[in-house]
Amino acid sequence: MDVLSDVIAAMRIGRPRSVRVEHHGPFAGRLPTTVPGAGFHVVLQGTCWLVPRHGAPVPLSTGDVAFLRHGSEVGIADHPSTPMAEAPVPALVATSISRNEPPAVIPGSSTEAAALPTVMLCGAYFLDESRPHPLLQELPEILHLPARLGHRPELRSAIELLNSELKQPREGTDVIVRALLDMLLLYILRTWHDAQAPRHRTTGWAAALRDPATASALQAIHADPSRQWTVEDLAAHVGLSRPALARRFTSLLGQPPLSYLTWWRMTIAARLLRESDAPLVTVANNVGYTSESAFAHAFKRAHGTAPGRYRRQP
Repeated sequence: MDVLSDVIAAMRIGRPRSVRVEHHGPFAGRLPTTVPGAGFHVVLQGTCWLVPRHGAPVPLSTGDVAFLRHGSEVGIADHPSTPMAEAPVPALVATSISRNEPPAVIPGSSTEAAALPTVMLCGAYFLDESRPHPLLQELPEILHLPARLGHRPELRSAIELLNSELKQPREGTDVIVRALLDMLLLYILRTWHDAQAPRHRTTGWAAALRDPATASALQAIHADPSRQWTVEDLAAHVGLSRPALARRFTSLLGQPPLSYLTWWRMTIAARLLRESDAPLVTVANNVGYTSESAFAHAFKRAHGTAPGRYRRQP
């Protein structure tokens, strides 16, 4: 599994969801943070403004994508000057796709008005915020991807397919939407990381994944986290000397290779404890520990609680 896919899989704690919403006439409503994780808004038709609690409003046009790293509370409005409803109006709570109902409609002027409505796709990704991966942590709070003609056709295709399924649900829509939402998230993250290249970022995950040696070392760690890696092993794998790899890895990611290996192992262990009934010794072996007591000590140091107690927590 590649690093980006691995990170998303490790952080996911629930299935993503999405709805198609139509805004008619003047509209403004604040959408509260209701789930742990990230959110997105895609403008299919018309224009609107994303109005955060703090910071300047963000104008969105047809084809634009806005990704909210923490699913932060934001407002959606036809214009920043439109009075914002602090409590979400019922129409802002869109219908479930499984009920084959029409899209939610935001009241304002008559739906028979000449002006076309603003149509949006809105969604949420349920992610574990207790131990966020640094790859996602370095994203801006609001990631705005303006539409450009001929730019990122795969992202545009995922949006069009998702819109089609939500507009006319059919047999299999539930599974198709889930897959399309996963695709959309990865395409959004790819687009942002690719956009960092012209800016010549010299540190961080965008730079690390473009650096052949560091990216190869990360790939090795993620491909086989239970292996008893040493810095010498990783250096030999990527074709560098031990000091050269250690310097490059630490310079880009802010921590040595084995520190990241331990962090990633504890992240995988938490997921295994949460999602399976495997014995602790099996979990320990899966993340590179031959001793259950050594694993328990490392896990408690990372998560602040023993593995058994962590598993029993809601």
